[in-house]
Amino acid sequence: MIAYIKGKITFKTPTDIIVETAGGLAYHINISLNTYSQLESLEEIKILTHLIVKEDSQTLYGFMTEEEKMVFGKLLSVSGIGPNTSRVILSGMTPDDVIRTIASEDHVHFSKVKGIGPKTAKRIILDLKDKLTKEIGSSDINMLKQHNSARDEALSALLTLGFPKASVEKTINSILNSSDDSLNSEQLIKAVLKKMS
Repeated sequence: MIAYIKGKITFKTPTDIIVETAGGLAYHINISLNTYSQLESLEEIKILTHLIVKEDSQTLYGFMTEEEKMVFGKLLSVSGIGPNTSRVILSGMTPDDVIRTIASEDHVHFSKVKGIGPKTAKRIILDLKDKLTKEIGSSDINMLKQHNSARDEALSALLTLGFPKASVEKTINSILNSSDDSLNSEQLIKAVLKKMS
């Protein structure tokens, strides 16, 4: 198993990159939009990888964080979810979003991802809720649930104020990921307004 690849990015699109290592080997790595947003401005990289081996192919998937790699692996364990579907989910949602959505059993949120219907969303939640609770811990899951309701309230309020959804979501996720404290919706709104002003 290839744990990670370190080298120079010689080719880059929102769905894949080529990384050339010091030995002159170049690896083609499939990525999510979530990972792309973190490496977009980089030239040198250390990227975590997951190798999928099939009869007729060997495909590398890359991640900027351990959390995204863990969520990708968990999604693969769900019956009917392959690597491409897992990548689509992680392109439409951050790893934290996926965990929060599973923890709060919010199958509607999953259904917003292209190609994920209500049945698949419910299967993901059913298969992964207990696994994630064991891996992450129930106290962290409860904190993520609190984050989720505060996040939804803050997002709704900021959209009502006329802020663009994409940049608001990105800012909210950035604040929640970097905050050690559990923020309520009011604190979150203030933090977003401060960052976006």
